[in-house]
Amino acid sequence: MDVAEKLDILADAAKYDVACTSSGVSRGPRRGSLGSASQAGICHSFAADGRCITLLKVLLTNVCAYDCAYCVNRASNEEVARAAFRPRELADLTIGFYRRNYIEGLFLSSGVIRDADFTTELMIETLEILRDEHRFRGYIHAKAVPGASPELLDRLGHLADRLSVNLELPSADSLRLLAPDKSRASILSPMRQIMASMAEDADTRALMRKRTTYLTPTAPKRKTRAFAPAGQSTQMIVGATPESDHHILNLAAALYQSLGLRRVFFSAYLPVNDDARLPSTDAVQLDREHRLYQADWLLRFYGFKVDEVIDADAPFLDPLVDPKANWALNHLELFPVEVNTAPYETLLRVPGIGVRGAKLILRARRHATLREDALRKLGIAYKRARFFVTCDGRYAGSGVAFTREALRAQLVSPIDGGRHGRRADRATPGQLSLFDAVDTPEKAAVRGEGPKAALAGAPAAGARLSRARERRPVPTRAASGTSGAGAGAMARRARAVPADATPEMIFA
Repeated sequence: MDVAEKLDILADAAKYDVACTSSGVSRGPRRGSLGSASQAGICHSFAADGRCITLLKVLLTNVCAYDCAYCVNRASNEEVARAAFRPRELADLTIGFYRRNYIEGLFLSSGVIRDADFTTELMIETLEILRDEHRFRGYIHAKAVPGASPELLDRLGHLADRLSVNLELPSADSLRLLAPDKSRASILSPMRQIMASMAEDADTRALMRKRTTYLTPTAPKRKTRAFAPAGQSTQMIVGATPESDHHILNLAAALYQSLGLRRVFFSAYLPVNDDARLPSTDAVQLDREHRLYQADWLLRFYGFKVDEVIDADAPFLDPLVDPKANWALNHLELFPVEVNTAPYETLLRVPGIGVRGAKLILRARRHATLREDALRKLGIAYKRARFFVTCDGRYAGSGVAFTREALRAQLVSPIDGGRHGRRADRATPGQLSLFDAVDTPEKAAVRGEGPKAALAGAPAAGARLSRARERRPVPTRAASGTSGAGAGAMARRARAVPADATPEMIFA
């Protein structure tokens, strides 16, 4: 089997790993070396068929000794064509693609061939060829194999920029049912080792930068590579087991708090095997995956707690309204807020205002009083935010009753998955090789085969109100909910994740 055939098989087998976004590490070029890494250089650059083209995402081998029910590469699946790269084959292939400007880095995972230690040794050999022989300074994301020895994991961490250990499923019971060869300890132990090694490496480098020793009897050793400078991440499958969104988000919050993960990825269950232990439905829960990512973003960047985003009495996220808007609908006593006086923390909780928008509002209102036209220029999603803010005392959401039911009817909208990827129905089945040509609507339009846009006779989107409209009354219930008072009430309502909510307790 030649390299191109191996690439076709092993690149397609790697498409179920979703954990590849921004690199999180900055590393400039150096004379005599190849490549560099930008902190946001790997972030969501998709080809027309839905593939991320900035990373060579591939398995070292799809031969696996494990028999996980949900995995297409499980040992009992005899219909899958098997292949394996030699370490030098994969290293040379990566360098060749990088020189052709096909990729910016490598995402390396693998099935478990023979055992975890043997698989990890093959991955280490591949990365050593890249780092030492080719002097490759580009971004590398490596999947750590659960059960590998701590010594091998330490070597792997000093070669890769980011490490990840897949959590696979949200509970130990589900793991025992669907992945009997894996255990909670074999997954959480390497996560803790990675966290401890990163902390130790950071402390050591901080002490070295102080240069407290002026004279040494021997020359200092050449600086070694940092241990996983881009941190660690994990991935769990959603929909294959009955765990609720409340359970999943609490587990994610515990991982962020206790293990310092950079990212928890959610992957909607894809039925690729026939197994009595798996759900019988063929529906892919992409909308649920999307809502979980939105809730995860609120936990990481907006200061929300799990109990604010979702309640144990209603353990699943609303599929029709995003989590932030749903929180606002449940706390109408805190709205609307005045954009010219509200603090940053309060602005973050307004639907339609993100982190960047809130910072721009704080900067712009130092120089002028903000009104509707200014908010639109700042990029605020005004169609959503207008129901929850006032601009210089004017409330733009009049005409709609200030009740949960009426506002929810305005905020309900189908999930927009964008123009790329599997949600947009543009993903070609499988993952194509980098040599295959893809026919796209854009190419058809260039050839003159695409349909012409019907510009004439398009119905108007709706009548626009004059900007010079009269001052509108502010709902009376919001009088105490603007600026400082509202922020204080929000803070009092926030409930932190319990200190003893460790991943072991939730992943039980």
